[in-house]
Amino acid sequence: MTFAFQPFAAPERRSSARKHSFATLASVVLLSWLVSGCAPAEPGTKGPADSPSAATSTTAAPVSACTDGTAGKLPLPTEWQAVSTSPGASAGSTTSTSSTQAGPTTVDTSGITLPIVAATPTPALPTTVLSCDGVQVSVTDVSRIVTIDLHGTLTEIVYGLGLGANVIGRDRAADFPQAKNATIVTPTGHDLNAESITALNPSVIFTDTTISPLEVQEQLRAVGIPVIFFDPSRTMNGVSHQITAVAGALGIPDAGVELNKLVGADMVAALSMVPRDATPARIAFLYVRGTAGVYLMAGPGSGADDMIKAAGAADVGTDIGLKMPFTPLTSEALIKAAPDVLLLMSGGLESVGGAEGLFKIQGIAQTPAGANKRVIDVADGTLLSFGPRSGQIIKALSQAIHGNSE
Repeated sequence: MTFAFQPFAAPERRSSARKHSFATLASVVLLSWLVSGCAPAEPGTKGPADSPSAATSTTAAPVSACTDGTAGKLPLPTEWQAVSTSPGASAGSTTSTSSTQAGPTTVDTSGITLPIVAATPTPALPTTVLSCDGVQVSVTDVSRIVTIDLHGTLTEIVYGLGLGANVIGRDRAADFPQAKNATIVTPTGHDLNAESITALNPSVIFTDTTISPLEVQEQLRAVGIPVIFFDPSRTMNGVSHQITAVAGALGIPDAGVELNKLVGADMVAALSMVPRDATPARIAFLYVRGTAGVYLMAGPGSGADDMIKAAGAADVGTDIGLKMPFTPLTSEALIKAAPDVLLLMSGGLESVGGAEGLFKIQGIAQTPAGANKRVIDVADGTLLSFGPRSGQIIKALSQAIHGNSE
């Protein structure tokens, strides 16, 4: 996946409902600017589903599309936690070779598969959803779904919940095999075009604020399409809650419970085999797009920090006190940070001429990672997705960092 960066131009006027629910989105808006509503919702143009539902009724209370995950306050579900994850103890493999490895490594994602519920669920509709912008949205038809966010998370979740056949439009980030037949509606990675989406005649749109411009989502609502903003935060602790929210909006809460069990099993298996060294490898996640002149170091809230920590390493951006999810990279800061490993998306590494091109960037050769030519790259559509594949992604990343295997 390639992101074409453009400034995030938020409209000057915002409704009081959006102000209420977007108060915590400052850092996320910066991220969507760097890496990459609200008219009242109208009922969908489609009628309610005709078939009876086997799912639990969702009419008792509105489904909340948001959680406290935006502020990173949610705990990882207890049943997802490994038996031992304390510092200095190994949760699985007893030996880590991350400090002695040298040379480039590509994370092996070939064995990663999307967990999908066993049977196609029958939605219990209508549902009422409290969108992240404070608008209450009625969902009466989920036969033609468009899913759009910067990282492909919402698309991945809908497919995992068993309704992938209903997805007619998706973002470019959703690059897993099952989604290949859905129309891409974000040609450059994060830009939206209202006409191309309305041409698909969607019955509902799932999105968040990582995709811009937000005026497009407003236009889609104005023509009567139900548009739901979900939580834009991407954290390990928020995965299960995001699955629950999407399942509730679709009227298939039981499928959400089932998918969470599948993902939880993967998470436990991954965390149980991650070495927990007393002195973990220090990893700097760099978001680079050489062709666009974009060079950024990740910090707290980037999503990469959660993945690095889960894989048994330390996030350098957080360690040196960066305040924003992504900060412009300088040679001085990089040398001072002294990372042991550089982690990049595969597309970003390719954009600077591969590993050899990366090590020519000023400052990198002066780091331990540069001296050992220690760079790890991971497929663009995986690291920051925080969807149903998260447990398997942690496992693959851990194996690349530590050289461990089952």
